[in-house]
Amino acid sequence: MTKIKVTTGIDALIKDGFSCLKGKRIGLITHAPACDSLLKPTLQLFLDHLQTGLKVVFTPEHGFFAHAQDLESVSIAQGTDGLKWVSLYGNDEASLHPLNEDLVNLDVLVIDLVDVGSRYYTFQATMLYAMQVAFAKDVAVMILDRPNPLGGLLVEGPMLLPEWSSFVGVHPIPIRHGLTIGELAILYKEELELDGELEVVPCEGWKRGMYFDETGLPWVMPSPNMPTLDTALVYPGQCLLEGTNLSEGRGTTHPFQMCGAPFLHPNLVATVLSKENLPGVAFRPVSFKPTFQKWHGEQCGGVELHVTDRAVFQPVRTSLALLHHMRELSGKHFAWRIEPYEFVKDKLAIDLLFGSDRERMQMQSGMPWRDIIAEWAEEEADFLFHRKPFLIYLE
Repeated sequence: MTKIKVTTGIDALIKDGFSCLKGKRIGLITHAPACDSLLKPTLQLFLDHLQTGLKVVFTPEHGFFAHAQDLESVSIAQGTDGLKWVSLYGNDEASLHPLNEDLVNLDVLVIDLVDVGSRYYTFQATMLYAMQVAFAKDVAVMILDRPNPLGGLLVEGPMLLPEWSSFVGVHPIPIRHGLTIGELAILYKEELELDGELEVVPCEGWKRGMYFDETGLPWVMPSPNMPTLDTALVYPGQCLLEGTNLSEGRGTTHPFQMCGAPFLHPNLVATVLSKENLPGVAFRPVSFKPTFQKWHGEQCGGVELHVTDRAVFQPVRTSLALLHHMRELSGKHFAWRIEPYEFVKDKLAIDLLFGSDRERMQMQSGMPWRDIIAEWAEEEADFLFHRKPFLIYLE
């Protein structure tokens, strides 16, 4: 078995004997993927150590067992006798926020969620919404921190503009932000001037240059289409395909690594992308038939992304180039997603994912993709400087 080099916030609570929470009335936002280093779920650890102190359990998108697909409401969470259960991903936007009545008589709201280092991943939005409601009710918030699986050195992609805030982007940060969920909580509290008591229980042993497979911790998939670290590596870019009619590989065994559509030819796509000589990635022509979601049951042509050197791989730039070429090769068959996306009806999904309509408009105007990404460098450098006061962990 791999030697554990890093311990998480829940491991720190175990080491402390949960003494900081004894005698308090507790709410817990968590899911089954949030485990200690020995794979025991945080919820079970709370039940074992705090007995009657735990009053209510909140579950994020995908449900407690991370079983529900994206955009699938979870109206009834899994239950344990004696506990109140609340889903924070229901049938409307209001369901994303805890109700005031759910926090009545609580002393502290503890949050332990597995993030994957991309702005779109919705658990950080769930955390922020919960912080806002908790602070308004004078309930303290404790974040049990976990490593960013993509490391904490690199950031990439355009900054979200405030007017484009949504459940897939709640605050101006780049797509790949290089922060832990605890560091994000500190940033949100300070920049949004939230008035409340926040404590982050840090990881031990994690350095910013560590990818998840260097921590010694077991990978537990936090959502149905995030099966491996390889998926998380390409996700900051490949999730952009959700804003199109191209398959992002859902319904295959390699979601986000595979992508394509029935009107694309595998060899042609792979040849065009390979000529771009993008760093740290190779494109393999593939044909696949999704078992659900986009192009369900239809043969799709496309590529599979193979990360050959993650130190130089740039997922957002790679996927912008991929999107540019697939859009051109698709001709009249290509379309932006126009259906409501994460409860937003008046904005395109692709704009919510990019964080504004800038990139879409540039693509539609015919701007070369390399010119589009050239505008990101200054934003990325500014964020690297701006985030420094919120960092918990050393280089």
